[in-house]
Amino acid sequence: MSLAVEVVAKQAAEEEETVNLMTRYKHAELEDDVSSVGSVQLAEGVSSTTTHIRYHPGTPICPPQWTAYWKSRSRLERILFSVSAGLIALLVVFVLLLFTHPACHRRPVEDTMPCLSPVCVQASANMLRAMDETTDPCDDFYTYACGGWVAANPIPDGKSMWGTFTKLEQQNQQILKTALEKPYKELHSESEAKAKRYYMSCIDLNETMEALGGKPMLDLLDKIGGWNITTPKWSVNQAANWSLQKTLHKLHNGLNMGGLFSWSIGEDDRNSSRNVIQIDQGGLTLPTRDNYLNKTENEKVLHAYLEYMSKIGTLLGGEEAGTREQMQAVVDFETRLANITEPLELRRDEEKLYNLMSLTELNEKAPFIDWVAYFSDAMRLVNRKVTPKTPVVVYAPQYLQKLSDLLKEYTNTTEGKTVLNNYLVWQTVRSLTVALSKAFRDAYRGLRKALIGSEGGEEPWRFCVTDTNNVVGFATGAMFVREVYKNDIRPGAEEMVDMVRNAFKRNLKRLDWMDEETRVAAMQKADAITKMIGYPDYILVASELDKKYEDLKFKEDEYFNNNVELSRFNLRANLKKLDEPVNKTRWSMTPPTVNAFYTPTKNQIAIPYGILQPPFYDTRTQNALNYGAMGVIMGHELTHAFDDQGREYDATGNLHNWWNNQTIDRFKSRASCLVNQYSAFNVNKKAVNGNLTLGENIADNGGLKAAYHAYETWAAQNRDEQSLPGLNLTQKQLFFVAFAQVWCSASTQEAAKLQLEKDPHAPSKHRVLGPLSNMEEFSQVWKCKPGSNMNPVNKCEVW
Repeated sequence: MSLAVEVVAKQAAEEEETVNLMTRYKHAELEDDVSSVGSVQLAEGVSSTTTHIRYHPGTPICPPQWTAYWKSRSRLERILFSVSAGLIALLVVFVLLLFTHPACHRRPVEDTMPCLSPVCVQASANMLRAMDETTDPCDDFYTYACGGWVAANPIPDGKSMWGTFTKLEQQNQQILKTALEKPYKELHSESEAKAKRYYMSCIDLNETMEALGGKPMLDLLDKIGGWNITTPKWSVNQAANWSLQKTLHKLHNGLNMGGLFSWSIGEDDRNSSRNVIQIDQGGLTLPTRDNYLNKTENEKVLHAYLEYMSKIGTLLGGEEAGTREQMQAVVDFETRLANITEPLELRRDEEKLYNLMSLTELNEKAPFIDWVAYFSDAMRLVNRKVTPKTPVVVYAPQYLQKLSDLLKEYTNTTEGKTVLNNYLVWQTVRSLTVALSKAFRDAYRGLRKALIGSEGGEEPWRFCVTDTNNVVGFATGAMFVREVYKNDIRPGAEEMVDMVRNAFKRNLKRLDWMDEETRVAAMQKADAITKMIGYPDYILVASELDKKYEDLKFKEDEYFNNNVELSRFNLRANLKKLDEPVNKTRWSMTPPTVNAFYTPTKNQIAIPYGILQPPFYDTRTQNALNYGAMGVIMGHELTHAFDDQGREYDATGNLHNWWNNQTIDRFKSRASCLVNQYSAFNVNKKAVNGNLTLGENIADNGGLKAAYHAYETWAAQNRDEQSLPGLNLTQKQLFFVAFAQVWCSASTQEAAKLQLEKDPHAPSKHRVLGPLSNMEEFSQVWKCKPGSNMNPVNKCEVW
């Protein structure tokens, strides 16, 4: 559940991105509850959605000049080109001889020849470079498909993870940089001009941030009543008279900052046509509760966190020893929050999570603040009102009850009130330090190193492009679409979605564990899944795009103030949804995003343009490759409609039980097979959490099968495709190699550990090995003997 009206530290965007990029299939714009190809964010960022874009000079969008093209090719590619030229000459002679022979009525010989176009040669070279053909594909298909890639792609300096997704995102980032640096007169809308202004404020060519130092933050602290760490105005008298209610009004509702809990306006799970206030647990700074509670294993992380907090405090004027002591008290309080926070793997049953109540009932369950007054204060920003009868959905009632007891203890003493104020103001400070001078930004390096094994250090423009796309992603999305797509590729992608959907439906008919009534309802739900491909059309209409961002104001030389303005804008935009009907066609991910997602309350999948590029999708190459890469992603998202959480929503996106009880039991039995299978996988001797990753594992397995069967159908209806040169592989074998190479990746040990604790996706290697070892068709295509690693006797199957 992504509830993010709150906005928190942008420095964490790097660690979000590291795990996010490798295990793609998750999370969109912060309000929506979605399942996606990529992984969940590892931390939250001031203006971060899940678009993380980096540059890699991959397949050129326009054909290069021949001389430059030839010089840029590898030795293997030059050899293949030379061989192809000779073959073509021989082919011409052979064809002339063939057609002069009166008895020859066979199929044209071209069909037996490999594809020798530049696109095919490059695709073949890329595949070959990534593979390790010395590995038996029936022993370890991941190493067979990706061993060469892993050997040739050490993690770049400053990165904690690296892979296929990251490379494409870097290419997209370069495209956005070019668009954002165009003169204002060449932009197509005021929204694009706002994107450029924000980008320029982040680049800070005039070094305004360096000149100001910590002053913008100190001015903000003074406006909100001070901080005991840095402000002389904070006194014992202030602490005694301190009010939690008023502080939350100022920080949550005035600045849209986080702390203690999270809330948002979103679609009601049981009535997806209306928006409702949603409240959940929240308030931890570190990525997982385990970071606080497992002190032995996370000793380095906790030490680095305290160092980071203390550095920021002293940079803002705090006395070193006193700052460290007070920050330790904040860490101790967050540890107690972690202790009452429910683990992610126990929060997978949507029916149990959903608790509808009135604000009056919430006041009775969690009386640490007056909830009517709290939401009335928020809603005044958009001239809305709430009453004691206003409904709210609470996803963590036990957490809020325990939080009430904890806050009662702290608010009973002056010292406790000081700790609470320090904690809440810290949530604001850490959210905005990235918009201060270099010394503040560098303070995060040590914590980042402890969390994900890398201090960072990318060029500023890369961060600023990513940040801008996170902030005004549909304005940058319009720029991206104009730069990249001269022809509309959406019809072909839409056709592929329908092919995969039909294959999934055909498979439903053969499942012997479903009762007929549930099967019919499942077919209806599959038919009802809507698809959004590429981008929303409105972004290319200046007047409509400008309306989206009309209340957002940016200045070129005020990055800190721009972020404060952005935070307030996001809050107002979310609050306005309370009285508005649900927009079922609203996009969550921005067009440049290298990801895809499914939204259960809309029963909808979306495939942004950012991922509809090589190596995922290329209309010029074999469909075996397209179905193996992009088709599996589409199948993954479709299958999310029927995973352990998605299955609880019906065809209209409403949460209710539409399954036969005995069929539910059989589903859970089959799902438990996957839990056990994936729990046996490990990375660096640390086990995968089969319960946490269950939904994504169901989608991975079901998506692969649906895409393969869809490709079989396509192949049966079309002429045989030419093989790729230099690869002695059938089209079906190419399908599986293309699928596996999507997940070629490497990561630091720290990032891998954090992924296992936080991410609902399995590690990349096991996203290949798990589904393939469960798929009988894979073993048939590769002739894997029963009992081999890739063809175990006992297999798991849900869909």
